[in-house]
This record gives sequence, structure tokens and C-alpha cells, in this order.
Amino acid sequence: MRVLVAVDSSTKSEVLLSEVAARPWPAGTQITVLNVLDVEDFLSSANYRENIRENENKAATSVVQNIARRLASPDVKTFAKVIENYPATGIIDYAQEWGADLILVGSHGHAGLGKFLLGSVARVVAHNAPCSVEIVRETPRDATGALKILLATDGSEFSNAAALSIAARPWPAGTEVKVVSVVDEALPVVDPWYSAGEWLEAQRQEKTKDCQQAVDSSEKILNQSGLKVTKLLLMGGARWMILNEAKEWGANLIALGSHGRRGVQRLLMGSVSEAVALHADCSVEITRALAQATGKAAV
Repeated sequence: MRVLVAVDSSTKSEVLLSEVAARPWPAGTQITVLNVLDVEDFLSSANYRENIRENENKAATSVVQNIARRLASPDVKTFAKVIENYPATGIIDYAQEWGADLILVGSHGHAGLGKFLLGSVARVVAHNAPCSVEIVRETPRDATGALKILLATDGSEFSNAAALSIAARPWPAGTEVKVVSVVDEALPVVDPWYSAGEWLEAQRQEKTKDCQQAVDSSEKILNQSGLKVTKLLLMGGARWMILNEAKEWGANLIALGSHGRRGVQRLLMGSVSEAVALHADCSVEITRALAQATGKAAV
């Protein structure tokens, strides 16, 4: 497994590094600690550009090398990398170049409308990365270090890939996984109105059946890993029900699949995974590594 840990100089990077260090990783995992020096920082001081660049590179290299040594273990080989680019672009491009399976980035926790308009490195990476992405946020754990993972599924192959990804990795002892699927109660208007009741009820039952099959499928995958698994059906709008359940349950991590939309269609249609990643109080992992998880061609 190849894990790209993107760090900067903010205090949020310490939260990210503490989480990486606290998790067990599969034997043979490779972790690259990446710092992207923002090229805009050099452009405003043309007369001293080379001097600034050299000093910044030396300082950043020292930092990532120290972090890499901190994260190394008998089962994990670590590397340090410093590049110059725009931060989000640099992370995405290097993940593609290195063949990363998972990118870990910290969240700077912007809120409200400003969060959407200003964006963030984490948001851009989550939207455009070629592999799975986890946005790491600090959440309390119990004394044992066990995690609460909320796995949201719609029964698609992408959701199954998320379940397979969770099942394939080691987790702290006592980690729980709650599998949820949301029965969307938004149903189309039917004409004539007097025939709607029976048809709408049939549609609701069909959706409930599909969601039950989705949680059963993910439960079957996860049971093979030895993790403690529970399951739950929710009623309402998917993104908000997932967020509310994660908050009420005290989840440390929400895991879900991405349907891999790209370009204008993806921007206009949005996705549940990105809405959850943007608004969650805990860490969120968006699984895109369909080939790794299922053995099929990536989308």
C-alpha cells in the first residue's frame, strides 16, 4: 500500500501526523511525506527569489525528513519529498506520478459559506485526486485507541470497494464499523394524484429492499476481517442523514465510495461523498481505488 501524507506548516498537520502514527498499517506499506512549497510565495520577491527558494527548500526538506523518521516502523518504509507547485496541484500530480493508493490531508476547518467559496487544499484534492483520499480531522478516542468507523453504502460497486478497503487493512483493537444505507424519501410527483399512494408505497418498499441488500453486502465483506460490525437503515436525504448519524454516534471516520465523476458533469451534479467530506466533524475517507479493492479496472 502506498500512502501519501501531505503536510504543511499549520498546526493541523500535527493532528494529521498523530493519526498516521497511531494507526496500524499493512506490512510493506510505503509512506511518502510530501511538502509542496507554494510557487506564489516566490513570485512576489523577484530580486531574492533564488535565495528564498533555496532556504525554503532546505527548511522543508529537514522537516519532512524528520517526520518520515518519526513515522517509520519495521512494517512501514518512509520517504521524504519536497516539490514546488501550487499546493493542491502538486499533491494531485505527485500522487499520480508516485502511484499512491491513498492520500491523507489535514482539514483547516473553514466553516459556512466561506468554506465553500474559498475552498481549501483538502477540498480540491478530494475532488480531483486519482486515488482514494482521507481528510483527517481530530476526534476523541477511548482509552484503548479503538476507532468508530461509519461506512455509508448505496450498494454500488464503489461502496463495495470502500468496504473491501476497510476490511483489507489492520485497525486498532476494538474498532467498530457501523454500516448505514439511506432510504431516500424524495419521490417524484405522480399524475394522476389519486393513483399516487399505492405507487409511492411500492417505490418506498423497493428502495428499502435495495438499501437492506446494500448493508447486508457490506456486512458480509467486513465480517471476514474480524471487525465488530453493526448495520442500520436511515430515512431521509443521504448526505445529511450520514452526517447526523456520524455526529450522534461519535464516529472517528466516515468511509464511503466515490462514483468517480469528472469534469463539468461532476461539478454540476456534485456527490454525496464530497458533501460529506466538506461538512463532517470527523475524518472522511473517499474510496476511489476500485482496481485495488476489487481487482477491476479503475473508473
